Amino acid sequence: MSGMHRNRIKGKGISLQRVVQLASAALLNGYAVGFQRGKIFTGGSKALCVPVLNCYSCPGALGACPIGSLQAALGGKGHRFPFYVFGMLMLFGILLGRGVCGLLCPFGLVQDLLHKIPVPKLKVPKRIDRPARYLKYAVFLVLVILLPAFAVSGSGISSPYFCKYLCPAGTLEGGIPLLLSNSGLRQAAGLLFQWKVLVLVVILAASAVIHRPFCKYLCPLGAFYAAFNRFSFFQMRLDREKCVGCKKCEASCPMNVEVTREINGTECIRCGKCRSVCPTQAISSGFSWDPGKTESIPREEKPEL
Repeated sequence: MSGMHRNRIKGKGISLQRVVQLASAALLNGYAVGFQRGKIFTGGSKALCVPVLNCYSCPGALGACPIGSLQAALGGKGHRFPFYVFGMLMLFGILLGRGVCGLLCPFGLVQDLLHKIPVPKLKVPKRIDRPARYLKYAVFLVLVILLPAFAVSGSGISSPYFCKYLCPAGTLEGGIPLLLSNSGLRQAAGLLFQWKVLVLVVILAASAVIHRPFCKYLCPLGAFYAAFNRFSFFQMRLDREKCVGCKKCEASCPMNVEVTREINGTECIRCGKCRSVCPTQAISSGFSWDPGKTESIPREEKPEL
């Protein structure tokens, strides 16, 4: 497969994925003085959407969150279709698929780090896990698209339902830092903010025992990018000649992807965990201009060891 390669670059004691995640978080939230002053950055770059959940109200945010931008356009007085936002998301989806989630998303990084806490881990049974994965598609369709577009108030404007009632990234990155630095906001905070904090605490606590629960079950961007996973230019590749069927790749996958059956399934976030544990270096990743031909190994061809 053209364009495929094994990426083995690692920093000292830290994976390449972690380096990219940290760099992305720093780049997207580079207005450090905003945290000190408790003020939101309002420069020209704020008109540009970033490809990940990164709250517009975060004091350090240099760009706009795509989910917030979608809701603002759909729920505004003009109820305009957000061609720019959808186009930007489609571009990143075509390039990276859910690699955006695994490599660029700051809230994904938060979940990854919390899962490193040495507490007992929970494996969600398949009968619960599989149907629960569809929740994120419902969140995208209902909270991000339908309600902002059609649940309009008397003023002709609708609420940003996902940001207002569910988004944990907005609470962590925007709500809490602003309240800590502004006594007036603390006094004005009411039941809605308490609800958002509760949602955040539940998701952060769950992240310690379940790997990326928000990404798996609730993230609307994960739902959107999942549609591009099988044909995005950035792909995972499994070499059937090298694979010995040990399934170490599947045991290591934080998203519970059946790597030996469908390595580029909709849940793969291109984190590279499977590649790093493969004893025969049968897994590689990289950009391919022929993404539809990634190889996988049918179960009957390789015995389980």
